[in-house]
Amino acid sequence: MSNKNILITGATSGIGFAAAQLLAKQGHQIIACGRRQERLNKLIQNIDNQIYTLNFDVRDRSQVYDAIQKIPAAFRPIDVLVNNAGNAHGLAPVHEGSEEDWDAMLDINVKGALYVAKAIIKQDMIPQNHGHIIHVGSIAGKQAYANGNVYCASKFALDAIIQSMRLELLPHGIKVSGIHPGLVETEFSMVRFKGDKLRASKVYENIEPLQAEDIAQTIAFMINSPEHVNIADVVVFPKCQADAITVKRN
Repeated sequence: MSNKNILITGATSGIGFAAAQLLAKQGHQIIACGRRQERLNKLIQNIDNQIYTLNFDVRDRSQVYDAIQKIPAAFRPIDVLVNNAGNAHGLAPVHEGSEEDWDAMLDINVKGALYVAKAIIKQDMIPQNHGHIIHVGSIAGKQAYANGNVYCASKFALDAIIQSMRLELLPHGIKVSGIHPGLVETEFSMVRFKGDKLRASKVYENIEPLQAEDIAQTIAFMINSPEHVNIADVVVFPKCQADAITVKRN
């Protein structure tokens, strides 16, 4: 395993936070990105001197390009992008959905992922004919469900981008992977239900869901695999889950 420069979006909580800590322990240099500086500061305390942080919102194209341009030489070239930033807002049928929620999901889950990937591909990966992009999607990008409409659409779009990008970047020696988790116990449900703790907790009631660390382990396995190996597409469920909507509760 060679040490790599790894940029992780959405590193201030959940899967991104866990991945940053695990990959740093394995000796990689981490560029942690997120909107909450206080969470980035916590990562710095946990990881010590092999981390560089960037505070920006992936929805803002100018912020993305400016921030990535300013990454210091000690953390370049970026060998791996973990495109993890994403969100879900609301759980309602289309005719009752919030347009603001739709905008947020499409802007972050689709356009934000594109902005970050484009900047790194052009500046770091194509010039060296080398790199690895791992997009963190969702089982919602493989199977739609009622009231998931725009969230599912955003993750289906991300899966299409992953597949196209894998074809487009093949001539440049760049690997492209997708990981699509099922139920993971993070802040995800709190965000989706706008801080309603009771409703959020019911998502994980009477089951043993995945934890952020489980997905971080899968990301690390992808990154640490031999250079000639690309683990292209992985769906990860907890034992109690069979598809996007079928869950066995105790």
